Amino acid sequence: MAKQVGFYIDMVKCYGCKTCVVSCKLHNKTSPNVSYRHVREFSTDLPASLSFLSMACNHCADPACLKACPTGAYEKLDNGIVKQNHDYCIGCKMCVMACPYNTPQFDPDEGKTSKCDYCYDRYLEGKKPRCVESCPAGALVAGELDELRATYVGVQEFQGLPKAEVTHPSIVIRISPNIES
Repeated sequence: MAKQVGFYIDMVKCYGCKTCVVSCKLHNKTSPNVSYRHVREFSTDLPASLSFLSMACNHCADPACLKACPTGAYEKLDNGIVKQNHDYCIGCKMCVMACPYNTPQFDPDEGKTSKCDYCYDRYLEGKKPRCVESCPAGALVAGELDELRATYVGVQEFQGLPKAEVTHPSIVIRISPNIES
């Protein structure tokens, strides 16, 4: 099997500070309209049941964005990273509509989409993505998916997320006990 990078996301450790979001925006110099990483909030009727899930591109094994793009702007690299050649984007938003995780971000000012590339420039230098490096809680881990699955107990989906069988996301999530799987 080919190498596949991914993310481990620990909802128990994440307290919703959004440092990952800010560091991603600063590193990628995205416009105010674009955020590659988002922190979703989950709550139940239980007291003190607020939980957070930090999500970006899942670098899926079967990426819907790649299949939907009419210009071939997306490619899946040998390391599993789903990368976009921004020069090929025509702003049709087919990738945005195809991705069940709403990962590609359309910038109305530029008229094009873009997305997380796992901080590819840093990856080539042997460094972790900025979101992982900056998380004060240690709620995000990046690495080879097989190693993440062997090291951490978690799931790829739960109520509130798309079915994993659709795109096979390269994520392992430790669900907060407040969330039903």
